[in-house]
Amino acid sequence: MITVRGYFAVFIALLALTALTTGVAFIDLGGAGNVAVALAIAVIKAVLVALYFMHLRYSSPLTVIFAGAGIFWLGILVALTLSDYITRG
Repeated sequence: MITVRGYFAVFIALLALTALTTGVAFIDLGGAGNVAVALAIAVIKAVLVALYFMHLRYSSPLTVIFAGAGIFWLGILVALTLSDYITRG
């Protein structure tokens, strides 16, 4: 199980990634570059939250499978929504 020190380390990592996101927002990497970097940082933060604060790292494989299925379903919904949005005039 994770200790209080481990929770604190994850908390510090999340704060650092949030500061990095804010810092990158002030740097012009081009429209797609800023979005790509911001999304990459967001994915890292989401993985940290899921692994440690949702306890997926120490859960049974079945729990991890169901969490992955939920993320997969969210991806399907986002893809369908974006395909509708992109095809509008």
